[in-house]
Amino acid sequence: MGRRWRDGRGELVVHGGTTVPLEIATSYRARTRGLLGRDAVHGAILLSPANSVHTFRMRMPIDVAYLDRDLVVIAVRTMKPWRLGMPRPRSRHVLEAEAGAMAAWGLRVGVRVTVEGE
Repeated sequence: MGRRWRDGRGELVVHGGTTVPLEIATSYRARTRGLLGRDAVHGAILLSPANSVHTFRMRMPIDVAYLDRDLVVIAVRTMKPWRLGMPRPRSRHVLEAEAGAMAAWGLRVGVRVTVEGE
């Protein structure tokens, strides 16, 4: 079930009804930039395709959720700045948000999300 999104904005819907503003990063340039150099993020950013991330040059700790091809969460981690995340072979997409946000949204292993938008 391949997904084709474009760089832009949308909404992340977490099972249970929580809706979060979403930035979608699918181009190489947008995925590489991600959250680098930001002091905060409003909502979340979706990197696709992606199976790993790093937090080099980041100014804040972030939550990272790894999603499989069906948009089911397979792992959630909080990463401090200047860390390298291990690649997750089953991961096709990665969500990033401010540390602590994903727990507040109810985003955990086994939860399916949907992406609405561009």
